Amino acid sequence: MTLEFDPIEEAGRNWTQRGWGADEAMKAATSIARVQQIVQGRIDAALAPFDLNFSRFEVLALLSFTREGRLPMGKIGDRLQVHAASVTNTIQRLETSGFVTRSRDDHDRRTVLARILPPGRAAAQSGADALAEIDFGLRELSAASCRELTEGLAVFRAATGDFVTDG
Repeated sequence: MTLEFDPIEEAGRNWTQRGWGADEAMKAATSIARVQQIVQGRIDAALAPFDLNFSRFEVLALLSFTREGRLPMGKIGDRLQVHAASVTNTIQRLETSGFVTRSRDDHDRRTVLARILPPGRAAAQSGADALAEIDFGLRELSAASCRELTEGLAVFRAATGDFVTDG
Protein backbone atom coordinates (compact mmCIF):
# COMPACT_ATOMS: atom_id res chain seq x y z
CA MET A 1 0.00 0.00 0.00
CA THR A 2 1.53 3.30 -1.12
CA LEU A 3 0.79 6.31 1.03
CA GLU A 4 0.35 9.89 -0.17
CA PHE A 5 2.89 11.10 2.42
CA ASP A 6 5.97 9.82 4.25
CA PRO A 7 4.70 8.47 7.59
CA ILE A 8 8.18 8.59 9.10
CA GLU A 9 8.49 12.32 8.38
CA GLU A 10 5.00 12.80 9.83
CA ALA A 11 5.97 10.83 12.93
CA GLY A 12 9.13 12.97 13.14
CA ARG A 13 7.08 16.18 13.11
CA ASN A 14 4.80 14.84 15.86
CA TRP A 15 7.80 13.60 17.83
CA THR A 16 9.48 17.00 17.63
CA GLN A 17 6.29 18.87 18.59
CA ARG A 18 6.06 16.82 21.75
CA GLY A 19 9.69 17.47 22.58
CA TRP A 20 10.49 13.81 23.06
CA GLY A 21 14.10 14.28 21.88
CA ALA A 22 16.41 12.31 19.62
CA ASP A 23 14.25 13.27 16.62
CA GLU A 24 16.73 12.38 13.90
CA ALA A 25 17.72 9.13 15.61
CA MET A 26 14.03 8.14 15.88
CA LYS A 27 13.52 8.79 12.16
CA ALA A 28 16.67 6.88 11.24
CA ALA A 29 15.76 3.89 13.43
CA THR A 30 12.20 3.82 12.12
CA SER A 31 13.49 4.08 8.53
CA ILE A 32 15.87 1.16 9.11
CA ALA A 33 13.03 -0.93 10.55
CA ARG A 34 10.73 -0.11 7.62
CA VAL A 35 13.38 -0.79 4.99
CA GLN A 36 14.14 -4.09 6.71
CA GLN A 37 10.46 -5.06 6.34
CA ILE A 38 10.46 -4.17 2.64
CA VAL A 39 13.75 -5.94 1.87
CA GLN A 40 12.79 -9.02 3.93
CA GLY A 41 9.50 -9.29 2.04
CA ARG A 42 11.25 -9.08 -1.32
CA ILE A 43 13.89 -11.62 -0.32
CA ASP A 44 11.40 -14.10 1.07
CA ALA A 45 9.24 -13.78 -2.06
CA ALA A 46 12.27 -14.48 -4.28
CA LEU A 47 13.26 -17.52 -2.19
CA ALA A 48 9.78 -19.01 -1.73
CA PRO A 49 9.82 -21.02 -4.99
CA PHE A 50 12.82 -22.95 -3.60
CA ASP A 51 11.14 -23.79 -0.26
CA LEU A 52 13.42 -21.26 1.45
CA ASN A 53 13.25 -18.11 3.48
CA PHE A 54 16.25 -15.92 4.24
CA SER A 55 17.33 -17.73 7.42
CA ARG A 56 17.23 -21.13 5.68
CA PHE A 57 19.07 -19.71 2.68
CA GLU A 58 21.76 -18.25 4.95
CA VAL A 59 22.40 -21.66 6.52
CA LEU A 60 22.60 -23.37 3.13
CA ALA A 61 24.92 -20.67 1.82
CA LEU A 62 27.15 -20.95 4.89
CA LEU A 63 27.33 -24.73 4.60
CA SER A 64 28.04 -24.51 0.87
CA PHE A 65 30.98 -22.18 1.58
CA THR A 66 32.72 -24.80 3.76
CA ARG A 67 35.28 -27.21 2.38
CA GLU A 68 33.42 -30.32 3.55
CA GLY A 69 29.86 -28.96 3.42
CA ARG A 70 29.35 -29.32 7.16
CA LEU A 71 29.65 -27.32 10.34
CA PRO A 72 28.86 -27.80 14.03
CA MET A 73 25.45 -26.39 14.92
CA GLY A 74 27.06 -24.04 17.45
CA LYS A 75 29.39 -22.62 14.83
CA ILE A 76 26.42 -21.97 12.52
CA GLY A 77 24.78 -19.94 15.29
CA ASP A 78 28.01 -18.02 15.92
CA ARG A 79 28.62 -17.22 12.26
CA LEU A 80 25.02 -16.15 11.61
CA GLN A 81 24.75 -14.43 14.99
CA VAL A 82 21.56 -16.24 15.98
CA HIS A 83 20.46 -18.18 19.06
CA ALA A 84 21.01 -21.94 19.19
CA ALA A 85 17.25 -22.53 19.28
CA SER A 86 16.89 -20.65 15.98
CA VAL A 87 19.61 -22.77 14.40
CA THR A 88 17.91 -25.97 15.58
CA ASN A 89 14.55 -24.83 14.19
CA THR A 90 16.10 -23.81 10.86
CA ILE A 91 18.05 -27.05 10.52
CA GLN A 92 14.90 -29.07 11.30
CA ARG A 93 13.06 -27.30 8.49
CA LEU A 94 15.97 -27.83 6.10
CA GLU A 95 16.05 -31.52 7.05
CA THR A 96 12.31 -31.81 6.34
CA SER A 97 12.97 -30.35 2.89
CA GLY A 98 15.79 -32.84 2.29
CA PHE A 99 18.43 -30.12 2.09
CA VAL A 100 20.61 -31.07 5.10
CA THR A 101 21.25 -33.90 7.54
CA ARG A 102 22.43 -33.89 11.13
CA SER A 103 24.91 -36.29 12.67
CA ARG A 104 27.26 -36.58 15.62
CA ASP A 105 30.88 -35.59 15.11
CA ASP A 106 33.08 -38.73 14.99
CA HIS A 107 35.78 -36.96 17.04
CA ASP A 108 33.49 -35.38 19.66
CA ARG A 109 30.18 -37.17 20.06
CA ARG A 110 28.78 -34.17 21.97
CA THR A 111 28.94 -32.04 18.82
CA VAL A 112 26.13 -32.15 16.29
CA LEU A 113 27.10 -31.42 12.70
CA ALA A 114 24.81 -30.12 9.97
CA ARG A 115 25.76 -31.28 6.48
CA ILE A 116 24.42 -29.92 3.22
CA LEU A 117 23.06 -32.48 0.74
CA PRO A 118 23.05 -32.17 -3.09
CA PRO A 119 19.43 -30.85 -3.13
CA GLY A 120 20.52 -28.24 -0.57
CA ARG A 121 23.41 -27.17 -2.76
CA ALA A 122 21.02 -26.84 -5.69
CA ALA A 123 18.57 -24.81 -3.58
CA ALA A 124 21.40 -22.58 -2.36
CA GLN A 125 22.49 -21.92 -5.94
CA SER A 126 18.93 -21.27 -7.11
CA GLY A 127 18.34 -18.97 -4.16
CA ALA A 128 21.58 -17.08 -4.81
CA ASP A 129 20.61 -16.63 -8.45
CA ALA A 130 17.13 -15.37 -7.47
CA LEU A 131 18.58 -12.93 -4.92
CA ALA A 132 21.12 -11.62 -7.44
CA GLU A 133 18.30 -11.13 -9.93
CA ILE A 134 16.48 -8.82 -7.48
CA ASP A 135 19.70 -7.21 -6.17
CA PHE A 136 18.86 -8.61 -2.73
CA GLY A 137 15.75 -6.43 -2.71
CA LEU A 138 17.77 -3.23 -3.11
CA ARG A 139 17.35 -2.62 -6.83
CA GLU A 140 16.52 1.06 -6.25
CA LEU A 141 20.04 1.66 -4.87
CA SER A 142 23.21 1.88 -6.95
CA ALA A 143 26.22 -0.28 -6.13
CA ALA A 144 27.93 2.84 -4.75
CA SER A 145 24.93 3.61 -2.54
CA CYS A 146 24.91 0.03 -1.28
CA ARG A 147 28.62 0.29 -0.47
CA GLU A 148 28.11 3.58 1.41
CA LEU A 149 25.19 2.13 3.33
CA THR A 150 27.18 -0.98 4.26
CA GLU A 151 30.14 1.11 5.39
CA GLY A 152 27.97 3.45 7.46
CA LEU A 153 26.13 0.61 9.15
CA ALA A 154 29.43 -1.20 9.80
CA VAL A 155 30.56 1.80 11.86
CA PHE A 156 27.45 1.41 14.03
CA ARG A 157 27.81 -2.36 14.24
CA ALA A 158 31.46 -2.17 15.28
CA ALA A 159 30.74 0.53 17.85
CA THR A 160 28.08 -1.68 19.45
CA GLY A 161 30.46 -4.65 19.67
CA ASP A 162 28.90 -6.64 16.84
CA PHE A 163 32.40 -7.41 15.58
CA VAL A 164 35.98 -6.37 16.27
CA THR A 165 37.77 -4.04 13.87
CA ASP A 166 41.48 -4.09 13.06
CA GLY A 167 41.91 -0.41 13.88
